[in-house]
Amino acid sequence: MTITPLVFIYDRNATGSSAYLDMRIEGCRNYAASRKWTVADHWVDRGDDALADTRPQLSALLEILRREAGIRPVICLLHSWGRLAADPVHRIAFQQRVARAGGYCATTFNESDELAHEALAL
Repeated sequence: MTITPLVFIYDRNATGSSAYLDMRIEGCRNYAASRKWTVADHWVDRGDDALADTRPQLSALLEILRREAGIRPVICLLHSWGRLAADPVHRIAFQQRVARAGGYCATTFNESDELAHEALAL
């Protein structure tokens, strides 16, 4: 029996407009549904928090993800890698936070760091 992953949708939005954000979140929900994954909820860092190294909503997501990681597979689902950070160095740092919490990241473009999970967690 395969255990259904629990998905934590994350995004960031530095602008005041939410039209594109809403489309990305809906795209993540549709992607998860197409794979029959269970969605826990979505978390969005906004404004200055979306650009900072300390992301309050991502931190909140990771607290819950960490608790669930011992029960079933957990995924931080993003529309694209850029939703973590535009800069690759910062993006990898955020991916490491997810890996250390026991999960892995995936995008709606069929990309995943699942195979690098152990290396990222170090």
